Amino acid sequence: MNQRSASANYRNFVSVILLNYLPTEQAQWDSFLKKQREIYAQFLKEMIIQPGIAKANLGFIREDVTLEDHPLNPNPDSRWNTYFKDNEVLLQVDKDVRRLYPDMAFFQRPTDYPCLLIMDPQNEFETLRRRVEQTTLKSQTVAHNRSGVTNVSSPRKTTSANEYEVLPNGCEAHWEVVERILFIYAKLNPGIAYVQGMNEIVGPVYYTFATDPNTEWKEHAEADTFFCFTNLMSEIRDNFIKSLDDSQCGISYKMEKVYSTLKDKDMDLYLKLQEQNIKPQFFAFRWLTLLLSQEFLLPDVIRIWDSLFSDIGRFDFLILVCCAMLILIRDQLLAGDFTTNMRLLQTVGSFRKAARWEVSLCPISKDQVGDFTVQKHQYLDYPISDVDLILKKAKELQDSA
Repeated sequence: MNQRSASANYRNFVSVILLNYLPTEQAQWDSFLKKQREIYAQFLKEMIIQPGIAKANLGFIREDVTLEDHPLNPNPDSRWNTYFKDNEVLLQVDKDVRRLYPDMAFFQRPTDYPCLLIMDPQNEFETLRRRVEQTTLKSQTVAHNRSGVTNVSSPRKTTSANEYEVLPNGCEAHWEVVERILFIYAKLNPGIAYVQGMNEIVGPVYYTFATDPNTEWKEHAEADTFFCFTNLMSEIRDNFIKSLDDSQCGISYKMEKVYSTLKDKDMDLYLKLQEQNIKPQFFAFRWLTLLLSQEFLLPDVIRIWDSLFSDIGRFDFLILVCCAMLILIRDQLLAGDFTTNMRLLQTVGSFRKAARWEVSLCPISKDQVGDFTVQKHQYLDYPISDVDLILKKAKELQDSA
């Protein structure tokens, strides 16, 4: 095994342990993984395949249809009402995952291990792909924000499946696998369902499994990612619930903690930002909520997460990483005015936003990856591109406490 493969394989084992997926006793791993993967397969049957079969049969078997089974049943607890509400969630998930990490072609490529339950030609049912194509809301934008409000609007230009290369029958892109994971999560967690940004959390986890040198991890990347993502969300889900913002576990408290920590570590920089009325909400909200997954390219995000999940302080270390990002550009911030400093703080991740816009208008192919890499230097003005330098500074801040 070469060094790169060994490193990736090691990272995967570390990830599943640090995300509390595997039991501590190694002897139990095989039986545990088998059981979890079977549970996930059952989720697929109950939440995608069986409703899809019922929808596909609608109009062909009508003699036994009762009011309770009818799609026009006004009862809010009817299974069809649930089905149509699920479509609203699905549309938003679909919109977000199609543009996941546009700076690389990975998520647009077909997986080597498509889900056999979904792709089985013997199963005639409405897949998630078909639900998106056929839904009556397909010409509208559905957005579920952190306040729990669902907004439906007609944009000037809608995203359609035609903007992406159509894969042949029996194939599915990596983003479609991620879509399924998020849809199942939303179904199992109706209290929070799906909120924009969760796709940015699940993406690096899935990528780690799906690119592992071990074919078993690759083959079962979907199920294993689902459970790791669920465990991770159990730790950070409060960030996505607006009603908890001002509580001690909410995102507002964490943003203020970034500034209180900065005040302790670099008073001059803290006073400068206070003087210019630059609030942490202006930039740290995204940093903390999405664990910096939008601020750097995917390999760098995974490197940051390696340190984050392995630290005993876990998300306290994330606060220190955010402070390190500020302190490392303190000279520019101390010299800049409000406009310059706001631009500097908000350009972290600006390449990925620009790339998202481009990808929303055209397909991404393997040949285009190099072009996106070049564009990084045109869009990303944040002066620190070496994440190891940021992590080293965060560790120094931690040790000086």
